[in-house]
Amino acid sequence: MHNKISIKEKVGYGLGDAASSMFWKIFSMYLMFFYTDVFGLAPAVVGTMFLITRIWDSCFDPLVGIIADRTKTRWGKFRPYLLWTAIPFAVIGVLTFYTPNFDEKGKIIYAYVTYSLMMMVYSIINVPYASLLGVLSSDRKERTTLSSYRMVFAFAGSLLALWLIEPLVNYFGGNMNSEKGWLYTIIVFGIITTIFFWGCFFLTKERVQPISDEKNVLKEDLNDLLKNRPWWILLGAGIGALVFNSIRDGAAVYYFKYYVSDTVSYSVNLFGENFAMTPTSLYLVLGQAANIIGVIAATPIANKIGKKNTFLGAMFLAAILSVIFYFFGKEDLLLIMAFQVLISICAGCIFPLIWSMYADSADYSEWKQGRRATGLIFSASSMSQKFGWTIGGAATGWLLAFYGFKANIEQTAVTQNGIQLMLSILPAAAAVISLLFILFYPLTEKKLELIEQDLNEKRNLNN
Repeated sequence: MHNKISIKEKVGYGLGDAASSMFWKIFSMYLMFFYTDVFGLAPAVVGTMFLITRIWDSCFDPLVGIIADRTKTRWGKFRPYLLWTAIPFAVIGVLTFYTPNFDEKGKIIYAYVTYSLMMMVYSIINVPYASLLGVLSSDRKERTTLSSYRMVFAFAGSLLALWLIEPLVNYFGGNMNSEKGWLYTIIVFGIITTIFFWGCFFLTKERVQPISDEKNVLKEDLNDLLKNRPWWILLGAGIGALVFNSIRDGAAVYYFKYYVSDTVSYSVNLFGENFAMTPTSLYLVLGQAANIIGVIAATPIANKIGKKNTFLGAMFLAAILSVIFYFFGKEDLLLIMAFQVLISICAGCIFPLIWSMYADSADYSEWKQGRRATGLIFSASSMSQKFGWTIGGAATGWLLAFYGFKANIEQTAVTQNGIQLMLSILPAAAAVISLLFILFYPLTEKKLELIEQDLNEKRNLNN
C-alpha cells in the first residue's frame, strides 16, 4: 500500500497549514503585544490568561481527536472539518483582535472568552488536519515528504503574515497601536485562511484504512495511547521545542521596540502602495524564510542519517547558537539578523520531522495493539503545541512582569536584560530539554521499516 501522492495533492495538503500558521504566527508573535500595548492589559494578567485558557484547550485536543476518529462521511474522517470549520475559524480570529469599549474587567472577560473560543476552533480544524497526514499514505517516506510540504507551506503562510502584518496595520490604522488597523488586518487574513482551508479539502483524499474494522472503544483507545512510549517521548520533545519557539517569538517584538530600537524603517512597494518595514518585520520575515530552508533540508538529511539524529543535531545547534545570541549588543544588528537566520534554519528542521514521527507512532500503536486511532494519536501533536505554547506564552508575560516591564515607556536596564535573556538563554534551556527527550526515542529507521512491511502485509490480507 505504498501510495504515491501527486504534486497537486501535496500542495493541497500544504495549503491547510499555510492557513492555520498565519493565525498561529500572528498569535505567537503579536498577541501578547496586542493585549499589552493596544488592548490595554497588564502583562502578568495576559500571562495568566494564556496559562488558564491554553491548559483547558490542550485538554480539549484529545476530545477532538476521539470525535474525529469516530466521524464517518462520504469525504472521510478528517477532511470534512476543513470544510465545516474554515469560516468560524476566521470569524473568531477577527473577534479576538477586536477591542470593545469596556472597562478593564470587561476587557479581561472579553479576552478570556474570545481567546478561549479561538483556541478551541483552532483545535477543531487543526487536529483533524494533522491527522490527515496519517491517512493520505502508508509510505513513511511519502509521509516525510508530505510533512515537508506541509511545513514549507506553513512557514510560507507565516512569512506572508509577518511580511504584511505591520504594513497592513499601519496602512489601515496609521500606527501599530491602532485598534482599527488590527481589526481590518485580521479580516484580510481571515478571508485568506478560509480560501486555503477549502483548497486543502478539495485537493486531498483519505486512503489508509485500519487493518481491523472493529468499532473503536474509547477505553481501549486511551489504554493503547498510555502504552505508546514513542508518543510520550514525542509529547515531551514537542513541548520543549514549542517552548523554545514561543518564548523567542513572544519576546521578539519587545526586543526591538524596547531594546534594539524600531525607529528605522525600510520602504516596501506593494500593489502600488509604499509600506514601512521595520527591523522587527525584517527579523521575523528572515526567520520565516530561514525556517523554510530548514524544512526543505530536513527530508534529505533525515533520509540519510535518520529522523532522530537529524532532530538531535538541529536542537543541539539551536541551543548553542541561542546562548551566543545573548552576547550581542543593540548595535550588532547584522549579527542579530544572521543568527536569527541560523537558529531559524535549525528550528525549521524540527517540525516536519516531529509531524512525520507522530505518524510513525500511530503505525507503532496499530502494529503493537492491532487497532488504529489516528485522530487520538495526532491530537498529541496539537496538545504538545498547545502545552509548549502555554508554558512559553505564560512565561513570556510573567517574565516581562518579573523584569519590571511597563508598556509604552522607556525600559530599565534590568528589563532590557530580561528581554535579552528571553531571546537567548531561556529558549536554549528549552531546546536542551527537547533534545534530552528525543535521545530516548526508540523508533529507528530499521524498526520502522519492519513495522511498515508487517502492516502492509496485514492490510493486503484484509483486502
